[in-house]
Amino acid sequence: MTESHPEPDGDGFTQLWPTLFLRRRLPGREAANEALLALIEDLESRNRDLTTDYRETNLLALEHAAAGWLKDCVNKTAIDYLKRVGLAYPVNWSLQGWANVNRRGDYHDPHNHPHAYLSGTYYLSVPKQPEAQEARKDLRPGAISFYDPRGAVNMSAIKDDPQIEAEYTLRPEAGEILLWPAFLFHFVHPNLSDEPRVSVSFNLVLKWSDAYLPRQD
Repeated sequence: MTESHPEPDGDGFTQLWPTLFLRRRLPGREAANEALLALIEDLESRNRDLTTDYRETNLLALEHAAAGWLKDCVNKTAIDYLKRVGLAYPVNWSLQGWANVNRRGDYHDPHNHPHAYLSGTYYLSVPKQPEAQEARKDLRPGAISFYDPRGAVNMSAIKDDPQIEAEYTLRPEAGEILLWPAFLFHFVHPNLSDEPRVSVSFNLVLKWSDAYLPRQD
């Protein structure tokens, strides 16, 4: 057993294996978004494969005022997240950030982010999606879906169980930041607008220390 494990409440219940997800709007987003969009437009003019060459440029390490603002916001958001998880000791990390410019029809296959501890996305421009008149009714353009890491748990679905839905889908808005455990699989639905959807995704990579190892009894 590890030194840290959940304790049952007074009635003997223990909530096991939750997945903490964060979604919030960042203060100062309007002016910062305008500057970040100009920065990304400039970067893409020099690299047409900016979105797929995500390892080439660490946007959050650039000497740029808006990139620095976003880096500070990501760090603050990560600190809040770790406090909510209950980590009461210092944790050190590095950030890797990259731009996503999704034009009409662009999407991202289901994936997670190996070698990272937390992952997230900040949205700069989220165009309104057209009504799906000739397409399938269940089409969800512009959305992002996250999937329950407990494989096939939905096989035991029963009415009103809040933890039984296999998929969590939302439509983000410009100025919002999302943060989640990096192991969580997610799918970015196609953009069906003629305007690009622009965001900055990032990974929080731990600077490893043996102090992070749980003690084994």
